[in-house]
Amino acid sequence: MLSSSTRLVRRLLAAGATLALTVGLAGAAPAAADPGDDGSQPLPGYTISNPPLAPLDVRGTPSTVRQGVHRHAGYIIEIPPAWNGELVMWAHGYRGQTTVLSPETPNYGLRQRLLDQGYAWAASSYTTNGFDIRSGVVSTRELADLFAGTVRGPHRTYLTGVSMGGYIIGRSLEQYPGYYDGALPMCGVLGDHQLLDFFLDYNLVAQALAGVPAYPTPADYLTNAVPRIQVALGLAGLTPTGPDTTNERGKQFREIVINRSGGPRPGADRAFAVWKDFLFGISTTNGGDSPAQRPGQLATNLLTRYTPNTPVDVNAAVQRVAPENVWQRLSPTLTEVPRIAGRPTAPVLSLHDLGDLFVPFSMEQAYARDAAWHGRSRLVVQRAIRASQHCEFTPTEAGAAWDDLVSWVRTGDRPGGDAVADPKAVAAADFGCRFSDRAAYAAGVGTRRLYSACP
Repeated sequence: MLSSSTRLVRRLLAAGATLALTVGLAGAAPAAADPGDDGSQPLPGYTISNPPLAPLDVRGTPSTVRQGVHRHAGYIIEIPPAWNGELVMWAHGYRGQTTVLSPETPNYGLRQRLLDQGYAWAASSYTTNGFDIRSGVVSTRELADLFAGTVRGPHRTYLTGVSMGGYIIGRSLEQYPGYYDGALPMCGVLGDHQLLDFFLDYNLVAQALAGVPAYPTPADYLTNAVPRIQVALGLAGLTPTGPDTTNERGKQFREIVINRSGGPRPGADRAFAVWKDFLFGISTTNGGDSPAQRPGQLATNLLTRYTPNTPVDVNAAVQRVAPENVWQRLSPTLTEVPRIAGRPTAPVLSLHDLGDLFVPFSMEQAYARDAAWHGRSRLVVQRAIRASQHCEFTPTEAGAAWDDLVSWVRTGDRPGGDAVADPKAVAAADFGCRFSDRAAYAAGVGTRRLYSACP
């Protein structure tokens, strides 16, 4: 079986896509700093917001908090009174195209949990915002080095984080093999460019089925084309708990989206209703010319086959789009929006919501397949959570995953996970029950009740 990146290269070549480096190479480099700058200020155009963080109480003694700017990125470091000599790096998610940089504390109760267990943690704002994975990878490593130089070298260094932070984690493990000892990506973009393909798919397939061509998206896409698409497919009145308003073409669209986002699985129809409007808005993002500012330029559906292909032959009708920036799409180097090969160099335990369509469950399946292709499946454990919002985890779910990761790193005993790449297992009515917080379901937290009760 070919790896996903190899398959894409061959498909692009077979389709006659040009690899001329003069096309789409305009990935703007980060703003240059003054040669005399010591890195204690943000890059030109950015400001840093890093207000004082109050220490936490750790068994009656306050933690030690350090904050500052290092190599143009803001940071927070927190050390418990009885430090165990290990460090956890927190990678934050997407911040949009704003110019204010800010580090954040670990979520889901992990900040207190880490300190109580004796771990120090550190978080970087990165040097830029946007979808700049390279900045996150480099800034996180530089902050870990700063910690080692100003506190002392940790015995082990872990990575954890959410969403785009999961993308940063996946690439960091490959960029710096052997540097990190374990990783907990949550709701992570572990399928790299395939996320961008999914956003493109959603809009192009909807346009094809509705008979409303609108790509590239015009300025009035959300106010003109999208309402017409929604009416044509019966999406306008669709809600997660209401009647099914979709017509024949709308049902085909929903099935295609479900298949492209991870396949038939519990709660998929209701999750589609949760996300149906939001996913039209993503295609209109245009923050600038670089891939970090406009990541959609890496997306393609040149040879994607959509199922089901009836009643409309959507594979014939859909507009086909080549990646605008082919070089960045195929380059193995650490670009702004790089590839993840699926070659982790340390244990990885991931969490993902079944109904998340902002970063769909298919990201986990892509990572599982690529890790298997490289013979690294033994280093990957993945867990499905029965919820539909993006990064919708409870402290119980995140805490259990963290504890199991640490135990795995220390003992070598691989913890349990879900068979995310097995379509039959994923489609089972109880898929995701094993690691989902039953107390959250009982309390009706978030979108938990969009799923049936677990046995």
